[in-house]
Amino acid sequence: MAAFKAIIFDFDGLILDTETPEYRSFSELYRQYGAELPIEVWGRWIGTDASPFDPYAHLEASAGIAVDREAARAFRRARYDELMAGERARPGVEDYLRDGRRLGLRIGLASSSTRDWVLGYLRRLGLEDRFDCIRTREDVAKVKPEPELYLKALEALGAAPEEAVAFEDSPNGALAAKRAGLKCVVVPNELTRRLDFGEHDLRLSSMADMPLEEVLRKLSP
Repeated sequence: MAAFKAIIFDFDGLILDTETPEYRSFSELYRQYGAELPIEVWGRWIGTDASPFDPYAHLEASAGIAVDREAARAFRRARYDELMAGERARPGVEDYLRDGRRLGLRIGLASSSTRDWVLGYLRRLGLEDRFDCIRTREDVAKVKPEPELYLKALEALGAAPEEAVAFEDSPNGALAAKRAGLKCVVVPNELTRRLDFGEHDLRLSSMADMPLEEVLRKLSP
């Protein structure tokens, strides 16, 4: 365990499951127009910059009709907010953050989302002060699956790639962590467990399933 100096967390879908409600809200919108949003299409963009994908243009193409985008966005956002109202940090997250501090580890966060998005939710969860560094899309030229977010977090934490463990919920995030040279633990959520993951070092259904110390023991060289 002494080999590790830092742990770095993704945010969306890992600390807080924003991803399942987002996909569900879009899926419900699509069904209003008699269309479907396949997970195979949506899943390509989870954990990365989804700007090349326009879900409203895809909806129009799928339904074969023009869509009132202002009304569609309003419905989708209201439904997302409704679904998110009851969301809390995923099981085991607060235990890992507390145990990481107790073990003397540096704790980072690396997210492809915007800083305002991440900080807004962290403040709501009361977790903002648990991290020694937070790196978001504003800090890099390219987000996940490129490794830059992890490399920036490592630099801030004063750790080498082999001295850190990443926790991710998506294939794009796991790929970024491995490209940066970190050990990677994947903890898929309700949505991302349906996706195909590439290289990773350990898979958990929930952080509540295995204490952080045991995870680090399993990953130690």
